[in-house]
Amino acid sequence: MKAPRGRRTVVTGVGVVAPGGVNREEFWRLLTSGRTATRRITFFDPADFRSQIAAECDFDPVRAGLTPQEIHRNDRFAQFALVAADEAVAQSGLDLDAEDRDTVAVSIGSAVGATTRLEDEYVAVSDRGRKWFVDERYASRFLYQALVPSSVATEVACRFRAHGPAAVVSTGCTSGLDAVGYGHQLIEDGDADVVIAGATDAPISPISMACFDAIRATSARNDDPEHASRPFDATRDGFVMGEGAAVLVLEEYEHARRRGAEVLCEVAGFANRCNAYHMTGLRADGVEMSEAITDALNQARLDPSAVSYVNAHGSGTKQNDRHETAAFKRSLGQHAYEVPVSSIKSMVGHSLGAIGAIELAACVLAIQHGVVPPTANLEHRDPECDLDYVPCHAREQRVDVALSVGSGFGGFQSAAVLRRWCS
Repeated sequence: MKAPRGRRTVVTGVGVVAPGGVNREEFWRLLTSGRTATRRITFFDPADFRSQIAAECDFDPVRAGLTPQEIHRNDRFAQFALVAADEAVAQSGLDLDAEDRDTVAVSIGSAVGATTRLEDEYVAVSDRGRKWFVDERYASRFLYQALVPSSVATEVACRFRAHGPAAVVSTGCTSGLDAVGYGHQLIEDGDADVVIAGATDAPISPISMACFDAIRATSARNDDPEHASRPFDATRDGFVMGEGAAVLVLEEYEHARRRGAEVLCEVAGFANRCNAYHMTGLRADGVEMSEAITDALNQARLDPSAVSYVNAHGSGTKQNDRHETAAFKRSLGQHAYEVPVSSIKSMVGHSLGAIGAIELAACVLAIQHGVVPPTANLEHRDPECDLDYVPCHAREQRVDVALSVGSGFGGFQSAAVLRRWCS
């Protein structure tokens, strides 16, 4: 267990690109209204797929302020990251020209990187798969950038001229949580004073949908897309694919105080584990997630009873929802039955590596506004999921401590604790 350190990490900016809300305010309105952004896939004809639904972003890169060169050079997932980072830095009020660039770092998570562009490029160079020896004349000059996930960290670092550490964290569905956790650790360790941290993914493509069809992890409720994502509901049948990005500006507290920044909350603890058990399976007792939660709370020097909101992974798969419910009971004890728990994936889908950062953004906003987002579509009680999952409607409630958790294929389990700021 890592001992608490003297340097504290605070959040001073948040940027979001999400289904149903391509900026921070639109995203929060969607969540608090309990509306869903899930629909039949429009990016390609999904008729041949078992799951034909997703949560798509109505994203216009030109309207979002990207130049033609930036749009041409970058896959959709990188475009999301740049726009979310712009919004976060703007809210933070950072004057980067006045910063020591060597103390500004970048930490971006992504599970599948430039999947969309790689697939499109392969279709072109192989003549829709008809040629085994592909014709490189049809490849984009920026195909290498699509192949290498680290390109998104480079793009963000170049945009803000950040000369400190820059990394892409790719741990599947916990990538977003882990990228922010890594940024927090850079500040704790004194390796950075400012970290532009978050995650992005744009996986709504034929190859991605086929991958999850193969293991039957996604919902086949194609006749009712708006109600297909139903975490913790007894009738759930899998997750709904999503896309998007969220970026937080993390700062060392004294650095933020000296420039008079508004502190939105504190990153008080972060921990992760791996169950080393199965690529897609989960132990029913939730012990690894429970250990991550306990470690994160210990770093924050908080008792489990201090948690006032839990942002669940809540994917909508039967094994995940039961595993996570067991983890909350194991780590929070009796308080697990008293604290509100919700899954925003019910509204914005599961954007793979990006979702952990998007969920952290929701936690920051919940602390700011004193509102707990709901779990949409939760209509039928599952006896094995017997906690307070805030069904269907947002709840006004002061949030002093938010716990956000993630669970990823490969056995990854992560937990982060955000706390209302008190000096």
